[in-house]
Amino acid sequence: MKTLLLFAAVIVLLASCGGPKPEMVKVTSSKIDTGALPKTIKYKGSIDTAVKYTDSEGEHIIVTSEDDDLQKNNDDDLRLTGIYLYAHCYKLTGDKWKLLWQMRDFTNECDLDISGSFIPNTFAVTDLDQNGKAEVWLMYSLACRGGVDPSDLKVIMHEGVKKYAMRGGSRVKVNATDYAGGDYKFDPAFKSAPLVFRQHAQSLWEKHKNETFGEDHPNGNLK
Repeated sequence: MKTLLLFAAVIVLLASCGGPKPEMVKVTSSKIDTGALPKTIKYKGSIDTAVKYTDSEGEHIIVTSEDDDLQKNNDDDLRLTGIYLYAHCYKLTGDKWKLLWQMRDFTNECDLDISGSFIPNTFAVTDLDQNGKAEVWLMYSLACRGGVDPSDLKVIMHEGVKKYAMRGGSRVKVNATDYAGGDYKFDPAFKSAPLVFRQHAQSLWEKHKNETFGEDHPNGNLK
């Protein structure tokens, strides 16, 4: 009797292994016309990027935006004293868009040269580990400085609500032969993440870490 039961169990196991497997949900994304955003999608400042994406957890909308503080000086002229960067990610739950996660970073109360922005061509929605869950990538810089110093440089990635962070400084040329900055550190989440995540983050860093100064970009330029 035991032999028959064991044989039946093996047959069931083999049948389940050989049967069709559920198809992995493919992560897709597309830009959204900011005028077509649902009214329940809230953000601050001016929009930098608006993207809708779909993964195994459903439909999402992410909006990145920038805002600033302007204050009058003694000559009654406006001067930039604060820069704020935001990301708001919403998930469609039923028929309502609900906030899933948000990011806010800034530099303010700056009496020196201030700069900051999301770095062009670094935002991305990926599925590098091919698990059907989207990874959302952000890269940006912030600085309050009185000279040719590195700016704060960060790569932030979200897979669902889980956050991964890579932080360091831009690489700047301080004289004819020497450079400063360019180094980074992974947070614990990145250190324990799949290798492909760290590889992508390092690729972004190496491509965009160099900051240059000139007449067109006196406060620094990261491409």
